[in-house]
Amino acid sequence: MHSMKLIPAVLISVGVALGAPPAKDAAKPDSTATPEPVAVSRISIPALRILPPVLRSSEKEDSSRVVLPGSQVQDPPPLPVVAEAPAAAPLPDPDRPLLRRAEPAYPAEFGAESALFCQRQIGQWTQAEALAVLGEPKGRRVALNDDGKEDGDIVAFTDGSSRYRELELDFDRETGTLRTVFAYPWKMTWQECRKIWGARVNATDADKGRKFYSYLDRRLDVLVDQTGKVINFGLY
Repeated sequence: MHSMKLIPAVLISVGVALGAPPAKDAAKPDSTATPEPVAVSRISIPALRILPPVLRSSEKEDSSRVVLPGSQVQDPPPLPVVAEAPAAAPLPDPDRPLLRRAEPAYPAEFGAESALFCQRQIGQWTQAEALAVLGEPKGRRVALNDDGKEDGDIVAFTDGSSRYRELELDFDRETGTLRTVFAYPWKMTWQECRKIWGARVNATDADKGRKFYSYLDRRLDVLVDQTGKVINFGLY
């Protein structure tokens, strides 16, 4: 009963299909038709957010490790220590001179006060004995008496104790022994001499505006320039 009802509907569908006009060729484009707009697919691009410099963080990112409860973080094993090979000792050079620091030849009393030590050698030291203690001289000059005649030899030495700039030893030409010691201080004034040895002196004018002070209570003479600076003092 139901199948008989479906027959007229099928016939009507077939008739419509047979009586329909042929379809146009889909491959042949219609030049008179208005082209439809082509839809352009839009791809959404996430926007980049650029912060101004004043809002940027100047602090570095935290690189510390966080250890959760119950977990253990092991440090990396230390790098192996590579022992450096010892440097080879330089070969001896037979032509290279060996420098050895010479021990001072002067006694301890000389280092304490070189001028007074030499004063105690007056009447005893010869030039050879002085050279054995003070080393090679740096200069020589002739000593004259009050009449202007040569009567001695003055030998200059570098003070090994560095207390004085120079020491001069006056040797009597007749006896050959030491008779006077001249000490040249680095920096000393007549006022300092007065504080050390007092002012009981006999003052005598010398050439070039210099002054000669001879102490009355000690065996000491002081030669001072016109500015009051001590040139040397003599011990006899």
